[in-house]
Amino acid sequence: MYYRLNGVTQRLTGASATAYSPQGLRPAAAPQSPPVIFATPTKVVSEAGSQVEYLGANKVPAMQKFFQISDGVPVHLKKGLMDKLLYRTTMGLTVGGVLYCLVALYVAAQPGNK
Repeated sequence: MYYRLNGVTQRLTGASATAYSPQGLRPAAAPQSPPVIFATPTKVVSEAGSQVEYLGANKVPAMQKFFQISDGVPVHLKKGLMDKLLYRTTMGLTVGGVLYCLVALYVAAQPGNK
């Protein structure tokens, strides 16, 4: 038995012996492939050979060695002046923001004038 929602009473009521079949559904048609947007030729792996094309030299091993040197400097400050400037700016803004929030809370906690 099938059920349907009664629009007046907002309850489920017994429906006729056939299942609900909305009129908007149509049988599935064979899908057509969409047009190719980027029609650039591609290389198969066997066509490319063993060559690998890079835009530049691989700097990762040199940077790994640089950052792993044990010289007592934190990793986030290893690259010099620009790192120190960014770090100090971030810390200054953080401390300033905390102080601003505390002042705002203090002002908000004061009773209003009548």
